Amino acid sequence: RQAANLWQYKQVLQQRLAAQLGAFTDAVHLVDGIPIPLCGLSRAPRCRSFRGEAAYGYCAAKKQTYYGFHGHLIITATGVITGFSLTPANGSEREALWDMVSTIQGLLIGDKGYLSAALQQDLRQVGIELQTALRSNMQDSRDPAWVKLLQRMRRLIETVIGQLVERFRVEKVWARDRWHLTSRLNRKLLAHTLCRWLNRHSDEPLQFDQLVTQ
Repeated sequence: RQAANLWQYKQVLQQRLAAQLGAFTDAVHLVDGIPIPLCGLSRAPRCRSFRGEAAYGYCAAKKQTYYGFHGHLIITATGVITGFSLTPANGSEREALWDMVSTIQGLLIGDKGYLSAALQQDLRQVGIELQTALRSNMQDSRDPAWVKLLQRMRRLIETVIGQLVERFRVEKVWARDRWHLTSRLNRKLLAHTLCRWLNRHSDEPLQFDQLVTQ
């Protein structure tokens, strides 16, 4: 309970560490989502936790429906977390994006979920150039080398999400209410940023196994 009560301080500390790593002056950022299921799909109708807050959603990467929440994540081109937002699993990725972009500018790379000409235009007005993958039935007029570079850069956020899931178990929900869940997620984001800060100061790549053994 005492740890949960410190959630605001954890959030501030995470932002300060990210700032020391140049996260908010970086010219390139990446955005993606993390499914956060509450329970197995068959148990969802009987799930009492977060009733009225959680929802059914679809994870395109896993090609499955789940019940719970959806985390929205923004990182820099060096793997530093700059923004996170939590919505019901059926929450709009495009709407959640606005909760995270107030501190950044420059190029923002996303997947097809953020594909929207209107969103791209609105973001451009606040200094953000959104670039996403296109659907298979759409013609891409961009330079193929540029598209390939975007695809390669997107692998970094997949790596960071993998770390949050595998090392920090961000997909596991033990909390019984939104406040404790948010506090727990803030703690995970702070831990990841602290590891990134330690990696930067020890000139190591983004590998957390090495931090454990040092």
